[in-house]
Amino acid sequence: MNTATEANFDGLVGPTHNYSGLSFGNVASLNNSARPSNPKAAAKQGLVKMKALADMGFVQGVLAPHERPHIPTLRRLGFSGTDASILEQAAKQAPKLLAAVSSASCMWTANAATVSPSGDTSDKRVHFTPANLVNKFHRSIEHETTGAILQATFNDDKHFAHHPALPSVDHFGDEGAANHTRFCHGYGEQGIEFFVYGMEAFNSNAPKPAKFPARHTLEASQAVARRHGLKANQVVYAQQNPDVIDAGVFHNDVIAVGNRNAHFYHQEAFLDTAKMKQDLLTAWGERASQFHLIEVPSDAVSVQDCIQSYLFNSQLLSRSDDDMVLVVPGECENNPAVWAYLNSLITGPSPIHEIKVFDLKQSMSNGGGPACLRLRVALTQAEQQAINPSTLMNDSLFARLNHWVDKHYRDQLHEKDLADPQLLIESRSALDELTQIMNLGSVYEFQR
Repeated sequence: MNTATEANFDGLVGPTHNYSGLSFGNVASLNNSARPSNPKAAAKQGLVKMKALADMGFVQGVLAPHERPHIPTLRRLGFSGTDASILEQAAKQAPKLLAAVSSASCMWTANAATVSPSGDTSDKRVHFTPANLVNKFHRSIEHETTGAILQATFNDDKHFAHHPALPSVDHFGDEGAANHTRFCHGYGEQGIEFFVYGMEAFNSNAPKPAKFPARHTLEASQAVARRHGLKANQVVYAQQNPDVIDAGVFHNDVIAVGNRNAHFYHQEAFLDTAKMKQDLLTAWGERASQFHLIEVPSDAVSVQDCIQSYLFNSQLLSRSDDDMVLVVPGECENNPAVWAYLNSLITGPSPIHEIKVFDLKQSMSNGGGPACLRLRVALTQAEQQAINPSTLMNDSLFARLNHWVDKHYRDQLHEKDLADPQLLIESRSALDELTQIMNLGSVYEFQR
């Protein structure tokens, strides 16, 4: 059996990080629209979390931000002339469109792709499918650059297989790893891939939310499982509870998180909790370790508490067998019900033995917690050695990226600043330098 470890690849917050309230269904995003943001603080908060996990002994990587404002999209939508002229026209004629093509939402790399490790796939390579994110215009323009960055990071065909995004239509709405979890005894073994969906696109009689959109379909999950070459008896599908989507739980990772032999979820997370539990236990079978189903009751922590604190948008990390640490945002400590629950959890029978708290207020204000910021990739030793080494967090990269942020990022950004041609110049200059720091090559359209 190959020994393997789980790497976390966090998105580096981009220079145009702003609060434009673009994400209908994401309560935190909508509540903070029109407030000034601090891109420099946001990037540094993310870097501190990455470095802390690297210092704890976890493999930690960095995924580069995208070019924003995205001038090529504005050109495709009929704006013409110089880049500065295009920004001016868009600001006057379609300010919300300009805000959309300026979003730094690619920082939430849980939505970057779905990843299947080599222990699960038929050709024994790690497979990546970038999410099409078709439900939100500002995110639907991400997948081509995401694919280029993933290929520049995992750039050895012997070990890594890269697929294009699924067709960009609602029927195959794909939100990536935010609705995908992998359970296993050891990271190098055959695992169970757990896909959570919001609706069935081709079954109009199936349940679906009434107020907010179900962004991810069963059909998208099935397509990803097919193209990654997964065994049918090691794949479990479960529908998210439509009522919690309508309450503001726009992705499964806002109400559940899993790792290895532990599934930590809220009582109301799934449409059919009993079936979810039985399907996972059946797929688990007679593995070497016990499978832990950790269900948080509504009378201890309400759905609204989950949304406000982002309790489940946490990172569940293994230090050794049956010894896990839960990385949570500071909002969990500030919510009495959540904090009381967490303190009882770590003294109980589950494998979660420690809580670590991080300040991620800039990301949280736009609706993204610790789990949103990372893409998990289980890697054998050979696969780990095949990664672009310039993307892996260490003392040197941490220092270089902090210096880079200090050099290029603004302390404050209002929505009106997005029309400033100087911001575009600053952002492109920053990204051009970043591709050299991280040895990515020409992954951006302005570099070609």
